[in-house]
Amino acid sequence: MNTAQASPRSAAAQEPGRFGTRTPGQLLRYALIGVFGLLLAATGLVIAARWFVNLDFMSDFLTTFPGEYHLPDSATSGFPAWVQWQHFFNVFLMVLIIRSGLQVRTEKRPDAYWTPKWSKDGKGKISLALWFHQTLDILWLVNGLVFIVLLFVTGHWMRIVPTSWEVFPNALSALLQYISLDWPTENGWVNYNSLQQIMYFITVFLAAPVAAITGVRMSGLWPKNTKTLNRVYPVEWARAVHFPVMLYFVSFIVVHVALVFATGALRNLNHMYGGTDDVNWAGFWIFFASLLIIVAVWFAARPLVLAPIAKLSGKVTSR
Repeated sequence: MNTAQASPRSAAAQEPGRFGTRTPGQLLRYALIGVFGLLLAATGLVIAARWFVNLDFMSDFLTTFPGEYHLPDSATSGFPAWVQWQHFFNVFLMVLIIRSGLQVRTEKRPDAYWTPKWSKDGKGKISLALWFHQTLDILWLVNGLVFIVLLFVTGHWMRIVPTSWEVFPNALSALLQYISLDWPTENGWVNYNSLQQIMYFITVFLAAPVAAITGVRMSGLWPKNTKTLNRVYPVEWARAVHFPVMLYFVSFIVVHVALVFATGALRNLNHMYGGTDDVNWAGFWIFFASLLIIVAVWFAARPLVLAPIAKLSGKVTSR
């Protein structure tokens, strides 16, 4: 068929910019328009927030609710060593869980499979990536349980669990201060602001359990033959919730790290990695070393490395 005889449908399919086809130049233009739109909207939001907080009644509100409330007298300052270690383990596991979860979600032809030792007739066979993801999930759950126990045994729970209804107006105050770019005073060594406290509470006591419950429902640990339980809690519900929860954790990590660096990086890193309120480079270098470990494991998590570990609990076969 020559060019003159080509059907209109074939010509349209080859024409850039129609029926979903976009050229690199068009994609770049749309991306720039989107970025400009976001910047414009953010600028408008900041201007509106600054105007709003300068109103007379809002000035009184911000004075009454500066963004935080006093913790109970029994609350202690600082971050004990177990919090520092738990923070590292949680970051380490979360990053690898997100990485392996995305791999499981996107891979079409796994390079290797794992079958548990107790399997009969090859039942329970899953991809090696899914084995890695579920193994990390179990370690994350154990780490989380240890954290919760120590949190309440030591009284450190008062740092992230609201103890007064004043947390809500103070959280609104902190949010308005963030949006207006007149950020609330940071003193995380003694007390988080109320918005931080609410977000930490949501992450630890709501998002984490939901991630665990939905993850277990989709895993091989879930009993397959319980028809009533499966009907009450269908796997489709778990799939519909699990991925958005992962996106929440990604967003939380991005915002959390950004604020750590934007509100006094050296001091904040010393809090979580150095166990001190001093401003020096000790916490930064510990943080940097932890990043190197995470990056190294990220790239090492390949079938060549994972297979020998997986063989300790099952049989590994290639595609």
